[in-house]
Amino acid sequence: MGSSEEKVVAVIMVGGPTKGTRFRPLSLNIPKPLFPLAGQPMVHHPISACKRIPNLAQIYLVGFYEEREFALYVSSISNELKIPVRYLREDKPHGSAGGLYNFRDLIMEDSPSHIFLLNCDVCCSFPLPEMLDAHKKYGGMGTILVIKVSAESASQFGELIADPETKELLHYTEKPETFVSDLINCGVYIFTPEVFTAIQGVSSQRKDRANLRRVSSFEALQSATRSLPTDYVRLDQDILSPLAGKKQLYTYETRDFWEQIKTPGMSLKCSGLYLAQFRFTSPDLLASGDGTKNATFLGDVYVHPSAKVHPTAKIGPNVSISANARIGPGVRLISCIILDGVEIMENAVVTNAIVGWKSTIGRWSRVQASGDYNAKLGVTILGESVGVEDEVVVTNSIVLPNKTLNVSVQEEIIL
Repeated sequence: MGSSEEKVVAVIMVGGPTKGTRFRPLSLNIPKPLFPLAGQPMVHHPISACKRIPNLAQIYLVGFYEEREFALYVSSISNELKIPVRYLREDKPHGSAGGLYNFRDLIMEDSPSHIFLLNCDVCCSFPLPEMLDAHKKYGGMGTILVIKVSAESASQFGELIADPETKELLHYTEKPETFVSDLINCGVYIFTPEVFTAIQGVSSQRKDRANLRRVSSFEALQSATRSLPTDYVRLDQDILSPLAGKKQLYTYETRDFWEQIKTPGMSLKCSGLYLAQFRFTSPDLLASGDGTKNATFLGDVYVHPSAKVHPTAKIGPNVSISANARIGPGVRLISCIILDGVEIMENAVVTNAIVGWKSTIGRWSRVQASGDYNAKLGVTILGESVGVEDEVVVTNSIVLPNKTLNVSVQEEIIL
């Protein structure tokens, strides 16, 4: 098949309501993949990156959420990008590779030559066309996006060893107990359709082993209870590890930013990374103003067109203001996400915080935190419809929805 006719499809794994528990209280209101980072739903960033892939035929979102939760978004993003986007709901967990295999007939509908697989909770610049070029040059079954990190943090991820010349994946281990390498898996892949044969091979081996087991000893009984379902296939342990060193898998290293979005704190950091990227990719999305006719904006700031910001307010850096928010006179916002319908009254200060939908912050109040994105209380989070009364200070705290604070709090989780 000629390269001009080659089609590519992209599959984005979005997880499900049982997966986003660390993202509470924000995921109580909205599926985690639809939470806004830099003014756009989390899943929008990998989807818009897919738009840059040549000959892209279709984007599939695969997860456990109810279809109705994604229907509106999928419809609007398909129209906006002029590319078919479809949500596929898994009936039960199949593992990261099994989920792909479960929908193989749909994914192969357009007879694609290549399949991208991305995880929704990854924040990076998604160098997908560059990965595709490298993958074609390598000539293997799959290519993994990788990045170098500090030796201390590497063990939290899948560590791997690659040939420095050929970039072949030589060894892969998921979250090892001892240090293996400072090169980690970014959770972004490209495969040829042969990946389905590899996944099927794992399932067949499991079936064969299950058939061979006879309850003839206590040990056999024990191993049978521990074994995974035959259609549950993990990409890392069942595909990447066994195929490493067999000239099937290769690596493409990014030297750009990369983070995993597991907690609300990390979502604030990643919102800032995407805002900084807008400077190069979508400068029209960033607000500007020097305080003469409109507010003063410092650094990278996104303001939804329907939000109202008083000219005497000072906003930024790393601030994202969502639809219908109202920012009053003299307000100072630094490193924060302000969600839909929030009202911040005069001379209030918000720094290192996420302010939930329809919340209000009173006059001369402060909502603030240390800004340690990895600490449990390093970013202050206000759930939906939280009221902070005048002259109240909320520091390093998490406040669940529908609470009113009339006294100052510090390092508390308010249920």
